[in-house]
Amino acid sequence: MIDARTSSEPTPVPTDIQLRKKSGLLVLQYADGARYELPAELLRVYSPSAEVKGHGIGREVLQTGKRQVQMTGIEAIGQYAVRLSFDDGHDSGIYSWELLRDLGEHQQERWQQYLTRLQQAQASRDALPAGTQAIKIVDPDRNAGDAGGQ
Repeated sequence: MIDARTSSEPTPVPTDIQLRKKSGLLVLQYADGARYELPAELLRVYSPSAEVKGHGIGREVLQTGKRQVQMTGIEAIGQYAVRLSFDDGHDSGIYSWELLRDLGEHQQERWQQYLTRLQQAQASRDALPAGTQAIKIVDPDRNAGDAGGQ
């Protein structure tokens, strides 16, 4: 994610953070008047964890089936971030102030990028029915250069 701020300009720190479990929103308020309502699904699919980011550039793992995911908790991490917990068991992402501001400022763009990646992968925002398991069979001749996994 690209941030237009210069390296010498400090990242704004939220003055108020509210986790609204019923609506599935993380509400961020800033001293400059900016206010963002970030949905659970967006936060989950853009988690800064290794599970989502992968272990290196180009190794991101597309998160599928997260339409109904909800946040279950929030924890301050020092003076620089929060850790969010989700009802799918994910709780390893540490969301820095910089990442949260970026997601707020570019919410529509990030959301569209996610939807495009889902479409390209022929994947869904909807989870599989309980008790269902799916595998992806990859034809190595047809998908040369594709890692083939999700």
